[in-house]
Amino acid sequence: MIVDQWELGKADHGLAEELHTALQSVVDPELGMNVIQLGLIRNVKIEDGNAQVTMILTTPFCPYAPQLMEACRERTEETLGIPTTIEMGREFWDRSMMEDDAADWGLY
Repeated sequence: MIVDQWELGKADHGLAEELHTALQSVVDPELGMNVIQLGLIRNVKIEDGNAQVTMILTTPFCPYAPQLMEACRERTEETLGIPTTIEMGREFWDRSMMEDDAADWGLY
């Protein structure tokens, strides 16, 4: 499961699972799939009482980037109860990053 790859998942699996569920409510309005299904959340860690979420976008020119990033930040802060920042990852998205069940939805 993806939360096992997050630094938070290695430190507190239960809290990572809770965040995984919460972030499923953040939906890309263009694709109609959530950030977890798409595999956009690459890492979550807590340092010095702050959460840091590393995410990527399906395309570098995503018109919904600010909206998606802010929604992820808000949902993470609500769930973890600590200040949160979003960092853009440097990887390029590809469909292999999607959760297994999302690949069968006719997106490709």
